[in-house]
Amino acid sequence: MSNLSIFFVFCFFSTLSHAIEFNFCVGDPSLPRGSQGYACKDPAKVTTDYFVYTGFRGEKTPNNVFGNNVTLAFSNVFPTFNGLGISLARLDFAVGGVIPIHSHCTSEILNLVKGSIIAGFIDTNNIAYYNRLEVGDVMVFPQAMLHFQINVGKSPATAYVSLNGANPTLQLTPTSLFAENLPADIA
Repeated sequence: MSNLSIFFVFCFFSTLSHAIEFNFCVGDPSLPRGSQGYACKDPAKVTTDYFVYTGFRGEKTPNNVFGNNVTLAFSNVFPTFNGLGISLARLDFAVGGVIPIHSHCTSEILNLVKGSIIAGFIDTNNIAYYNRLEVGDVMVFPQAMLHFQINVGKSPATAYVSLNGANPTLQLTPTSLFAENLPADIA
């Protein structure tokens, strides 16, 4: 067997052993979060319960000035997402409720399961892409685009979103523009 063949066999088996060693990395939020997420819990101490999230159960009452309630399932509350590059959120809207213009450093997929909303985003050429969504509709918001959702129906609305990051950032545009800490002489 040539040295090159031995090298490829070694690479193949080392790749397999790496995959077997890291099937999952349930994060330990009690430890500091690093650039790659949380440190992994000992797999021997992980049970099936770590792979089930129950935080979306039941009715959620919109509870803020925007008429919404956002329930997050990011890696800090659902540690199984640690290292997987995904997260979820549940959006509940009162009649007329809104998720104001905001952005994430990730892409987002929204699936409407109750009600009727208008959802949209604005690209870097200032072109608005929006549509009225009905139950079962899905809309994609590309990474870093300003986007929004508004309940335009006559009843409450609910949507689920998935983001391609275990702990995506969120920047609300209104608060970024009007509640920043810039001195008054420059703002």
